[in-house]
Formats: sequence, C-alpha cells, structure tokens
Amino acid sequence: MPSKNNNKKPRVLSGMRSTGKLHLGNFVGALGNWIRLQDNYECFFFIADWHALTTDYADTSRIKQNSVEVLLDWLAAGLDPERCIMFIQSHVPQHAELHLLLSMITPLGWLERVPSYKEQRENIKGKDLGTYGFLGYPVLQSADIMIYKADYVPVGEDQVPHIELTREIARRFNMFYPRGRSHVFPEPQPLLTHSPKLPGTDGRKMSKSYDNYILLADPEPVVRQKLKTMVTDPARVRRTDPGNPDVCPVGDLPKVFSTPDTIAKVDVGCRTAGIGCIECKGWAADSIVGALKPMQERRRKYEQKPRLAWDILEQGSTRARRVAAGTMNEVREAMQISKEYEAPAPAAAAAPNKND
Repeated sequence: MPSKNNNKKPRVLSGMRSTGKLHLGNFVGALGNWIRLQDNYECFFFIADWHALTTDYADTSRIKQNSVEVLLDWLAAGLDPERCIMFIQSHVPQHAELHLLLSMITPLGWLERVPSYKEQRENIKGKDLGTYGFLGYPVLQSADIMIYKADYVPVGEDQVPHIELTREIARRFNMFYPRGRSHVFPEPQPLLTHSPKLPGTDGRKMSKSYDNYILLADPEPVVRQKLKTMVTDPARVRRTDPGNPDVCPVGDLPKVFSTPDTIAKVDVGCRTAGIGCIECKGWAADSIVGALKPMQERRRKYEQKPRLAWDILEQGSTRARRVAAGTMNEVREAMQISKEYEAPAPAAAAAPNKND
C-alpha cells in the first residue's frame, strides 16, 4: 500500500552515484523520465556519494566535484528545485543510521543473491570489490528508499530485484518491530519505466566503465568524432551491402533522438544500401547535437555560478533531513531505542497471604 504522507501526490525516490558528468545512457535510462515525473509525484532525487565509495573508495579526491557535475547535468536537463527535492546523500546522516539498523536484520544470503553483485564483480576489473561496503550496498540502497517512505521507485526491469529486496527488508523490520496495528515502513513499489536501447560506441551498454560513452556536456566536434568510431552492422562489409538497423548499434540512436521522418529514412536506406554507415552516423550526430544544445546552454549558466548549484543541494538536503528525522524517530520508538527514557511501571504489591 502507498504510504500516507502530508503531500497529496505519491512519493518517488531515486538517485545517481556521484561519478561526474552524465552520459546519454543516464539521460535515456533515468533522467529524462525523472523530468516527466516532477509534475505528478512528490519527487526526492539524491546524489549518492556514499554509493560511489563502494567501488571508488581508494581515491575520494573527486567525489565532491563529481557531485556538482551530476547536479549541473540534472539542472541542465530540466530538473527544477521548485518541483522536486534534490539533495546529497552524505548530508542526510539518517541514511547511515537506518542502514546500520537494517544491516542488523538482513540475512547474508539475501545480499549474495542480488544479481548485480556477481555481475559487477565479474565485469569491473582492477578494483578490489571484496569489501563489506560492496556486498552491503543494497542495504544502504534500501535505507535510502525507506527513510522517505517512498511509494514508488522508478527503475528498469533489470533493477526490480533491488526493489524486491527493499520490500523484503521492510517486511522483516515490520515483523520484528510492530507498532500496534500499523507498521513503520510501507513496501515500495517499482515504477517501471521503458528505457530505449542505447548502446555505446563499441556496441555494448553505454557505460563509463567501458569507456564507450557520449557525455551530455560533450561539444559538437567531440560528439561527431565519437560517433565516427562507433561500430556498425558487421554484415555491411561493403558500401553496397544491405544492412539491418535493428541489429546495428548506430541504428538504435535515431530511434531515440531523431524525428519519425529521419527514422524512416535510416530504416529504408540501411536495408536497401541506399545510404552508407557514414551518412547514417552523420544523421545520428545531427539529432544528438540538436537534443544536447539547449541542455548545454542551461548548463553553462550554472557553471558560471557553481555556488548557486551547491546551494540548491544544501537547501534540498535540509528539506530531506526533516523528513528523514521524522522517520528515524518512528524507527527508534518501534525498536525501543528512542532517546526518551520511560521508567517501567512499579510492580503491583503482592496481596497479603492469610497464612502469614
């Protein structure tokens, strides 16, 4: 059941790790959807600087600047501090307190079966991920969601297991620490979002880990140069060979950024060998550059006033702390570890024994 909050709109919570400037995959997979959610939901969006430490704990020198870069891209893309709460995770200490308490009741086996745990350990090379922080980050993720009693978490289908883990942890907490006829935590629901396929320049999922990305802040010459190196349909060995835009990584880009007319021209031209890969890449570049131009103009305005961007995070963090503090008061009360002490009522005096 959705939680009862003072706002009539259902509450949404989501976040991004502070890994620096965002790429097209971040926009298509999440940020673009967040912008649409602002009008119909009470939105909490946070920069997960603690989560960034799960893989990048060895060098924290860029964490703060990376957080600012993420925020600049959020503002450039269209997130509005008047319509949503944007904050930074580490500035709301209640996340850490709830994470600690939830870690006490979360079975180890639940964490070991999270699909992304083995996947990332296999794919991220050169970093020691054999740490508690990496194994336990889904618990921190659950705390992020539960501290705001979020009704919904916008995710793709591949992230639904993380939301189900949060639901299991919420049920377990409510079972151990009931509050009469009510529970402290609602069970959040996944808000499934359609994420169009957006490959990187090497054909794999666009990711900084693969160094195959196009940044939202990349200037036009850089965008065009990166697209020139992008892999294409291997069946098109020669210019005269027909291709299949459904299997070509470049063919996926117009489906996201181009007009219906351009999409149709790409489809017909590729299948009939009427256009070459160079021409197709040029059209894709035109569409991407056109989509990025207004974002980059807004970003430059905030880049000239970086303190203004940071103040937006601080103000959002203040608002988030108020909500999180209220939840933690309920958590401590339910667990009987609240700051207030109530002495137990004195035992009733025993009735006199007639035989005495």
